[in-house]
Amino acid sequence: MRTRRRRGRPAAARLARVRRLLERGAARPRRGRLPRRRRRPARLLPARPPRIADYAVPELVADALAFADSQGAGRFHLVSHDWGGMVAWALAGTHPERLKSLTVLATPHPDALNRAAAEDSDQHHRLDYVRFFRRDDGAAEAALLADGAARLRAAYGGKVPEALVEGNVRRLSEPGALTATLNWYRAPESVISVPAGRITVPTLFLWGSEDVALGRVAAESTGEWVDGPYRFEVLDGASHWLPEEVPAEVTPKILDHLGRHA
Repeated sequence: MRTRRRRGRPAAARLARVRRLLERGAARPRRGRLPRRRRRPARLLPARPPRIADYAVPELVADALAFADSQGAGRFHLVSHDWGGMVAWALAGTHPERLKSLTVLATPHPDALNRAAAEDSDQHHRLDYVRFFRRDDGAAEAALLADGAARLRAAYGGKVPEALVEGNVRRLSEPGALTATLNWYRAPESVISVPAGRITVPTLFLWGSEDVALGRVAAESTGEWVDGPYRFEVLDGASHWLPEEVPAEVTPKILDHLGRHA
């Protein structure tokens, strides 16, 4: 069945719909069955491609743009978190003409993170988990799922509602699911080598002061790579899991940012 694209919806109505999506967690990006929008003829890939190369950042950027294309979105607001933030920085740097605005939760600009990891010993060691995840001998999968996925559950640090944690553990325990997840870490040439470039679109960056993986040095220096309008806010006492831990704080900030650049 074909559907007609709705045009001219008032900005207030669009923002109200975004609020509903954010509040029920439906706005999180997922890897799905999308036609690739690149050089070869369009084809469908499984939700968990088997090759590590399929998780290279240019491939993930292409997936995001293909999804936007499938929705008829020529220009759009991009809201991201964690690894989605890495992809979002790269997309904003290479395709600024597609974005109305960029919002990133927790994840500093890749170049800021790389510099911090090289110059700040604290940030370098915070990324030890990434080095472990990049092992492709099955050790990371085995360790995370051992003892009833105890280490996987512990990664959330008690900051995410138990029902969401159990749902994640259940999905990641499916055959091949955790390997597909860790392939996001394995695809870059080095620990966090993500080509992003300078950012010219209006950007909101939210960071939790208690993030155990991504430290203050990288977060505070992210603005050095943003040439467009930029807002950086620290959520005191919040951890890495901002969408699940403090939705009442992040949702109004995101909606305000979208409204300013509608």
